[in-house]
Amino acid sequence: MEILIKILQFILSLTILVTIHEFGHYISAKIFGARVDKFYIFFNPYFSLFKKKIGETEYGIGWLPLGGYCKIAGMVDESMDTESLKKEPQPWEYRSKPAWQRLIIIVGGVVMNILLAWFIYSMMTLSRGETYIASRDVKDGIMILDTTLANPIGLKTGDKIVSIDGKEYEKFFDTYNGILLGSQVTVNRNGKDTVLTIPVDYINTFKDNENPYFYYPRLPFTVVEIPDSSHNAQSGLRQGDVILSVSGTPTPYFDQASDIIKSFAGRDAMLQVERGDTAVFVGVKISPEGIIGVRALPEPYELIRNGIFPVTKKEYGFFEALGRGTQVTGEKISGYWAQVKKLVNPETGAYKSVGSVITMGNLFPPVWDWGAFWQLTAFLSIMLAVINILPIPALDGGHAVFIIYEMITRRQPSEKVLEYAQMAGFIILVLIMLLAFGNDILRLFS
Repeated sequence: MEILIKILQFILSLTILVTIHEFGHYISAKIFGARVDKFYIFFNPYFSLFKKKIGETEYGIGWLPLGGYCKIAGMVDESMDTESLKKEPQPWEYRSKPAWQRLIIIVGGVVMNILLAWFIYSMMTLSRGETYIASRDVKDGIMILDTTLANPIGLKTGDKIVSIDGKEYEKFFDTYNGILLGSQVTVNRNGKDTVLTIPVDYINTFKDNENPYFYYPRLPFTVVEIPDSSHNAQSGLRQGDVILSVSGTPTPYFDQASDIIKSFAGRDAMLQVERGDTAVFVGVKISPEGIIGVRALPEPYELIRNGIFPVTKKEYGFFEALGRGTQVTGEKISGYWAQVKKLVNPETGAYKSVGSVITMGNLFPPVWDWGAFWQLTAFLSIMLAVINILPIPALDGGHAVFIIYEMITRRQPSEKVLEYAQMAGFIILVLIMLLAFGNDILRLFS
């Protein structure tokens, strides 16, 4: 059921994104009087799930949910239908339009995707405000949860993240992306600032790691959940209990409590826990593996929602929300562009982490959460915009390059050049898709 929910969310999100993107091309073409022959959601090789011709345009839904297309008369596109281009140009064809109009038609999809992301971020900011853990409130530094991700950088428990590549982060959880894409992180360690170098291939470290949260704010050992199958289910521990000490040893932090509990492996221990406004003692059994059988590491959203850690709450008025939406959209574009630059640099090994629709589908939560859905849809819209504007033939950016060349030189590339470029671009895209699917298959089997 969880997989089905992920799939349904992904298909709905992709449908919205493709429709908006292709509508950008469609409406731009209509404004400038270019005829649109086909408008399809998803690709339709051999057959369509639905199609209907209204006026001069055939509208349809394909069966292959990997994108969609808007076929504009007189344009060399992914359909590779060049027969009509052998005829004399007609005034309603794309190729007959001035270069500046063709450029607007080409970038119309990218513009619409950016506007969609901006609209979603703005409306979510207006309706929900922002609730987050501020970096300034992480007064006791971080605690390392996964040394395989922390050791290559040299991060240690107790470090306070000051800045990444000179940039200070208002929101604590934004530092993950900063470290992933950065080159240096400055931490305050024992009262002294220390600069740590992030390896150039660090992003590749994450390709086999499903959980990117390898450090948390340093916090107490709080019982988040006690499974019914736990060997301490009947011990008297309760959800929300905060461990103050283990058999007389004070343990103000999760990492300290975990280490002491492990030292009692296979034995009994006496926990002093804070329960509401009182401190109580609870006897527990420690398993041979050195655990007490409770979930004590909250998910990031639980840290915020359940009041386990101090949070900052901001509310926005209408125009403030629009401004904040603009700021967030710009930050997301900049961040994803930095990821793309990492991908094309062989030294980073980031190409090994490229994912297909399988990876994108897995981004969605196993339960239907409209907040998470719209946040992910907005981010995927940014991804679609950035990828499509890359100067690769067969993508919008590739078409735009030829048009800009024409505007500068006042000389239009031949239809043959455009056709060969389109074919080369299509081959490049197929190779990228094969790499993405190959990476996903390797992850599934590993």
